[in-house]
Amino acid sequence: MSKDLSELTFEQAMERLEEVVSKLEEGDVPLEEAINMFHDGMKLSKFCHDKLQKVDKQMTEVLSEDGEITPFDVEEQGE
Repeated sequence: MSKDLSELTFEQAMERLEEVVSKLEEGDVPLEEAINMFHDGMKLSKFCHDKLQKVDKQMTEVLSEDGEITPFDVEEQGE
């Protein structure tokens, strides 16, 4: 991957993952390249999964048990 994962937004990572999946589904990729693409896809998938888990946790913390809105910090790139 040309760009470090930490520099990507969720949307950019998903777009790259979709590209990897599409190319692998075509089947016209040499074996060595396909293996590298698969590894990149797995890294992108984990990155997206971790981002979604973090957002889910933040959203859960937004409301306290008594229904009060609690402050939360939205971290952008460079976490």
